[in-house]
Amino acid sequence: MTDLLPQLIPDFDLSARNTLALRARSRFGIELRDAAALPALFEEAARLDLPVRVLGGGSNVVLAPHFDGITAMMALSGRRVRADEGDAVLIEAAAGETWHDLVAWSVEQGFGGLENLALIPGTVGAAPVQNIGAYGAELADFFDSLTAFDRHTGKQRQFDRAACAFAYRDSVFKHEADRYIVLSVRLRLSRAWVPNLNFAGLADLADGGGVTPRAVMDRVIALRMSKLPDWRVNPNAGSFFQNPIVAPAEAAPVLAEFPTAPQFPQADGRLKLSAGWLIEKAGLKGFRMGLVGMSERHALVVVNHGGAEQGDVAALAAHVKETVRARFGVQLHEEPVFL
Repeated sequence: MTDLLPQLIPDFDLSARNTLALRARSRFGIELRDAAALPALFEEAARLDLPVRVLGGGSNVVLAPHFDGITAMMALSGRRVRADEGDAVLIEAAAGETWHDLVAWSVEQGFGGLENLALIPGTVGAAPVQNIGAYGAELADFFDSLTAFDRHTGKQRQFDRAACAFAYRDSVFKHEADRYIVLSVRLRLSRAWVPNLNFAGLADLADGGGVTPRAVMDRVIALRMSKLPDWRVNPNAGSFFQNPIVAPAEAAPVLAEFPTAPQFPQADGRLKLSAGWLIEKAGLKGFRMGLVGMSERHALVVVNHGGAEQGDVAALAAHVKETVRARFGVQLHEEPVFL
């Protein structure tokens, strides 16, 4: 073991390191505070013949009770204005930074753009993996580039927007989860800021004129807090299912029965439906199965009522998917990753 690599912590408790508060432990764990330690980490893992996984804020994962390997908690820190390009600024943040803190910092600096993505839990490094989005915006809208560690080559690699292959809650990093570890992310924010108010609850901000990024951020925070349970009080992983994007023929039965059901036309002719609406109409809002259940405040959120493990969440998710499929003929897919 080198000086760069922190001492491995045996029987690493992850119960307080995932927002679902699932009972989970790892054979070993470390906090990764220096990207230069990664080669040594994988050398040590190879010597011990153990797998390695990297976790951020634990906000988009469903952890198994035991991981027979090394869990590295991403703790790289730092954020800065990397370049001032006149009509835009390029900001950079390390992967271990809290995403919401980056949003709030950018607004405090007078930069608009990220305010619609306020209060999304998790770290900066996890944001491009999921291509996080909310209130009519997503990370890809502001993305410039990122640096990642390639496990296959043992070297760092730069990714531009095209190389990330962003799509709805998707990216190349999601499909090659065992290869790349995001180390830092760069975002380009235009100085010619135009507020994105094309979402319910935001439009009235323009009524008085002079809307600011701070006003939009504050409204987004208020909306999220009013709708979504706080994971620190009611452990959850946020939106548990993706909004399904379906062909018009698949959506037709739903819209025939409920003409005013939420629907969002896509560029390819398909329709995005609301997973939360489907779950609620299927009678599952507030539904409880043992130690877990669907939130009474928001039908899209799975809540741990105390002492749950991965199997409890998996059983509930399977029940919800089957109930919605039987009722509407629409297949739901989970957002969090089961690890």
